Amino acid sequence: MNTTETTNAVKQQQMPRIGDKAPAFKAVTTQGEINFPEDYKGEWVILFSHPADFTPVCTSEFMTFAHLEEKFNKANCKLVGLSIDGLYSHIAWLRTIKDKIKFNGMENIEVKFPLIEDITMEVANKYGMIQPGEHKTQAVRAVFFIDPNGIVRAIIYYPLSLGRNFDEMYRALIAMQTSDKFNVATPADWEPGKDVIISPAGSCGVAADRMNNTDELHCDDWFFCTKKLDKDLILNEILKP
Repeated sequence: MNTTETTNAVKQQQMPRIGDKAPAFKAVTTQGEINFPEDYKGEWVILFSHPADFTPVCTSEFMTFAHLEEKFNKANCKLVGLSIDGLYSHIAWLRTIKDKIKFNGMENIEVKFPLIEDITMEVANKYGMIQPGEHKTQAVRAVFFIDPNGIVRAIIYYPLSLGRNFDEMYRALIAMQTSDKFNVATPADWEPGKDVIISPAGSCGVAADRMNNTDELHCDDWFFCTKKLDKDLILNEILKP
């Protein structure tokens, strides 16, 4: 591999990391032009890529996203899709989904969130969505959770053959918002209503106090303390009426 090829390969695989500012871009979409992430200030965004229009796994995912869009919107989260296909291909595909495709009890599904045209792969490369080991010219199934301040908070990557788990994406969104609002962490398999984790004590005194605070906390040891957090309290804080 020569120097130019090496440089291009490195550039192609670059991606923002958790805690980074979401790379900015302007793009044409099925809902008009967008200026990202500027247009979404104050809102969470799930930016996701798919390999190609008119493919079966992608079709099942877009139908599911569209079916759940209102649920995500209530959690102050907008959806933005991307593939390296052109705008007219996008439009034709979305019309086909609405007119012809049935999946998991869903039919006549209208995709209302924007789908980005990225023929030049500019956006896909900015976000590391092109993984040459998987495919040189198709985006993998990447998912970026971007918070209201335009910061990347979580990233999930799936191979071309694997459809995404939408329950997990929603769970992750609610968990991150819960952590932000209540200054807690969420343990394995957490869902609203289950116990949350308190950050480890930063001093011996705090550790001792926590072990004695049996009214609010349950501590198996100084570093492992949980507490109850009411499901209704969480959802009332996070979800729009």
